[in-house]
Amino acid sequence: MYAKKIRIGGGATPLSRQDKGFQRSRWTRNIGHYSKGFTLAEVLITLAIIGVVAVMTIPTLVANYQTKSWNTAATVFERKLEEALKTMNTQQTLAGYKNTEDFVNELSKHFKITKICKNDALNDCFEDKVYWGTENKEIYMSKIKTANHFGQKGWGTEIIGAQFANGTTGLIAYNPNCTQNPYSNQITGKSCLAVLYDTSGFKNPNTQQKDLRGINVQSLDGSNCVIDLGSICFTAPSATGVSWDEAVEICGIEKMPTRSQLEYLVDALYKDPDSFIKNNRNDELAKEWGFDFTDQFAVWTGEKTEFGAAYDYYFQESGVNRGASSLELNFDYALCVAD
Repeated sequence: MYAKKIRIGGGATPLSRQDKGFQRSRWTRNIGHYSKGFTLAEVLITLAIIGVVAVMTIPTLVANYQTKSWNTAATVFERKLEEALKTMNTQQTLAGYKNTEDFVNELSKHFKITKICKNDALNDCFEDKVYWGTENKEIYMSKIKTANHFGQKGWGTEIIGAQFANGTTGLIAYNPNCTQNPYSNQITGKSCLAVLYDTSGFKNPNTQQKDLRGINVQSLDGSNCVIDLGSICFTAPSATGVSWDEAVEICGIEKMPTRSQLEYLVDALYKDPDSFIKNNRNDELAKEWGFDFTDQFAVWTGEKTEFGAAYDYYFQESGVNRGASSLELNFDYALCVAD
């Protein structure tokens, strides 16, 4: 028998071939495992690239979705409106109204309207400000009151507000000259009204060709007509008092008001313009129209006297003083007749 050899001294115990193979394979597996990972720098770069792509593409995707949503909502609204108008034509309730309010009340029987707003409270049904035209002109809706402000100057009717069951809000003006024929399938009824409607209601952006659309709205600009008295309309008064020549330069002589036209303003501002009683003038309305005064204010007419003066109206707190003043007087306002 051979004696078992014993190694004397330090050092590791020699490995068998099997042991060496096992260790080598384990080391190799570990190497393979770590080679499949990513460094922190690689992860950060990847995230940065994803972020840049998202910033570039998501706004476009959202915009396309919004545009599609607005277009769909507008198509559905106009189709339902046309169906209601065709029904009214068949029932002979489409034509014959003298004002918009009566028409809208009838329309509500065929097209579900949740709220109707009278002409003096349109902002209860519609937003205060919109953007209209290719330049997105800012329009304050408090100045949009009649069909004239929709570019329909021959209609002579007021605007009525409406909120529809699907969330759309609208302003409606009626055409008293519209016709009906219960035996005709060609009458859609759209010629009977002008509608400014917003498919997103009171939400932004309130912009034409986005959520804001129009039917027979030829124009939308109430800025020229600030003082709408029905038969006559005036622009905003000049910011400060001006001479007669300056007023003519601002308005143009053809747009200077006559004395008869200013009488409409008198009737609107006074309970009894000739009584000269206390608290006779409607100061709140005068200031709303842009007259800035402490006691009285005056407005030039375009009519001269034979003595080198011009007629003007002094709007006093107690009544109106109709007289004439020197052309150089700079106390008066320039008040132009609106288109």
